[in-house]
Amino acid sequence: MKSNAERPWSVGEVADRFSLPANVLRHWETVGLLAPERDSAGRRRYGRDDAVRVAVILRSKAAGMSLDQIAHLLERDMAGRHRVLQAHIDDLERRMAEMRRSKAMTEHALRCSAHDISTCPRFRAELSDLLVEFPEGQNGSERA
Repeated sequence: MKSNAERPWSVGEVADRFSLPANVLRHWETVGLLAPERDSAGRRRYGRDDAVRVAVILRSKAAGMSLDQIAHLLERDMAGRHRVLQAHIDDLERRMAEMRRSKAMTEHALRCSAHDISTCPRFRAELSDLLVEFPEGQNGSERA
């Protein structure tokens, strides 16, 4: 006889345990991320492996992955998985660099004594990559 821990869970039970609406699990099944077994009445029955897949999906979404990227993560084709994961790592690196820059700018703004932070030369220097198309000393009214 199976213990209670080994019995399959319903969609509602899994949804509750992961604090998700049940329709999210159904959607993930529709897009191919989950494939729970069905009982004789056609009800979804989730096992431990299904719960692991839900946990992988949740962690991957928290890391900024799309459902399409997660599908590649969970597929058996290693070449496709590696390509998608490398692209995601590259995106994470870009976003982390942007977050570090944002943190540095925010910390400077917190300590800066300028009344209008946009007038602070050091703060403006942090924006130079965004202002490359707008050279110093050129005012919009001067071009008219």
